[in-house]
Amino acid sequence: MKLLQKYNIFVIMLLVIVISLVFILFFPFRSSLVFYKENTDHIAAYLPINKGEHFQLIFKHSIHLTDVVEKYVVNDDQTIKQTEIVYEEFGIGMPSNAHGNEKFTYKNGKYHIKNLSNVFPKINLRNGKTVSKNRLVWGENADKEIYLNKYFNPGAWFTLKIENITLWEYWKGVRIHE
Repeated sequence: MKLLQKYNIFVIMLLVIVISLVFILFFPFRSSLVFYKENTDHIAAYLPINKGEHFQLIFKHSIHLTDVVEKYVVNDDQTIKQTEIVYEEFGIGMPSNAHGNEKFTYKNGKYHIKNLSNVFPKINLRNGKTVSKNRLVWGENADKEIYLNKYFNPGAWFTLKIENITLWEYWKGVRIHE
């Protein structure tokens, strides 16, 4: 009888441990900027980022060959808000003026459109193929920067979303870092 009680206690403890491990491994816990490969749910890479933090995507304009900087902030509801765009040349694909509450300025040889309020649930991004110098910038003072080619092939495309990832995804995925 005592042996059966010890066995039952062992089985219950083992079940509690297994259920706890499964919960710990598969419960979304870490907010991240997730790079999904094309239109799939396959995580190509992720950048841990919190609500209220800023990041930038910098593209080399394929015609002007100058940098275009798009600045974003992570909203509380895990959407992405575009706050500013900075560029050096007018032309194809570049805005020519501000609208509504936006502010258009020229400073140090660059055009700035500030106070943007474009909100996106996701961003579709293609890593440049011909002119492949796209970058991701983040950090408290925008002091961390990587070239997307370090993680992705030229011409590859992704869907970017702010999502909570699980510990399992965190361990098996490619974490973006300096």
